[in-house]
Amino acid sequence: MTLVYNIGIALYSCLISLLTPFNNKAKLLNEGRKRTAQQLSKLSIDGKVVWIHAASLGEFEQGRPIIEAIKAKHPGYRVVLTFFSPSGYEVRKNYELADHVLYLPSDTKRNAMRFINAINPEKVFFIKYEFWYHYLKTLKDKKIPVYGVSMIFRKEQSFFKWYGSWFRKMLSAFNKFYVQDEVSGSLLKTIGLDNYSVAGDTRFDRVRDIANESKDFDLVRQFVGDSKRVIVAGSTWAPDEDILIDYIQNVNKDVKLIMAPHEIHKEHIEQIESKLNVQYLKYTSPLDNPEDAKVLIVDTIGMLSAIYKYGQVAYIGGGFGKGIHNTLEAATYAMPVFFGPNFKKFKEARDLIEFEGGYSLKDKEAFISQLEIFWQDEVLLKKVSKNAGDYVQKMCGATEQIMTEIFV
Repeated sequence: MTLVYNIGIALYSCLISLLTPFNNKAKLLNEGRKRTAQQLSKLSIDGKVVWIHAASLGEFEQGRPIIEAIKAKHPGYRVVLTFFSPSGYEVRKNYELADHVLYLPSDTKRNAMRFINAINPEKVFFIKYEFWYHYLKTLKDKKIPVYGVSMIFRKEQSFFKWYGSWFRKMLSAFNKFYVQDEVSGSLLKTIGLDNYSVAGDTRFDRVRDIANESKDFDLVRQFVGDSKRVIVAGSTWAPDEDILIDYIQNVNKDVKLIMAPHEIHKEHIEQIESKLNVQYLKYTSPLDNPEDAKVLIVDTIGMLSAIYKYGQVAYIGGGFGKGIHNTLEAATYAMPVFFGPNFKKFKEARDLIEFEGGYSLKDKEAFISQLEIFWQDEVLLKKVSKNAGDYVQKMCGATEQIMTEIFV
């Protein structure tokens, strides 16, 4: 099986090289790995090293609370942060709390040995889904402790199949798994692994900290004014925008809408504007009297996580497409969270529904019906809002547990 794995890794690397002239992501990955190889040849790190590996940007956000805690409580450690995907590396290559940010070289025995010898980590954290055979085997052989953070397992994974003995070798390299839920722990038990703790997801700690440190935006505050009926819609796509615009224009004209589209390029913003027949403003083009507008289009990035606090209800986009976006950034402000029907892959969305703090909508009519109930029943709105906030608070604490157990 190792031979088959090695062939697969080699073929993937060849494919990336072949696609480089035609695909920007392949080009970034190929060039980034070459650059990492050059950096390793002259890398010299003084002090104890913690290596944190994240596949992409989402996993980085789960690893970020660990990095911040390390730097705050153990500043003597050097942090090496690696990414598999360009979508993570290119956004966070200048992350100030990491001493070195690198691409992870392809998973060959030679690369794993060279990389680990170069950074010489004292502790290693793999975030959520990352399992690389040669890296994990080399770490195990060198007796370097490896910890899985915010991990979540499913019975469909190869580890839990009759043919999964080779895959289970990778899991044997971990000193401890910090899993998100009891289901994951129970699955590990079925294959004889009990070195786990149900710690939850470090993203909860991250969104709580973001909310506590969130900025105020004068324009958004002026737009909201005295209104007590404000929907904040984050990461929306066209199907979401159609539902929201129809609602505030044709169903309830007393409601204001703050909309932060997933795509903010000129063509998409113009598409949204063409659907509006009420007064609106764009964040980058404010009006003299923003409180007179019905819709605020947030046509810039980096604001959404702080803007949710200006609303009473949140709508998370993507549920009528490939899948919903981040629900936690909204729920942490204690507000009902709405999203479309494609949410089942997202544990936090399922949990919000179970905690009666979130609602999945199959269509426009379902959205209208539930939202109107909220506006007419303030007691219910407050109850559901509290449910959402309590859920986030209940799930916080993974970072503290990990730090307490590992950094003694």
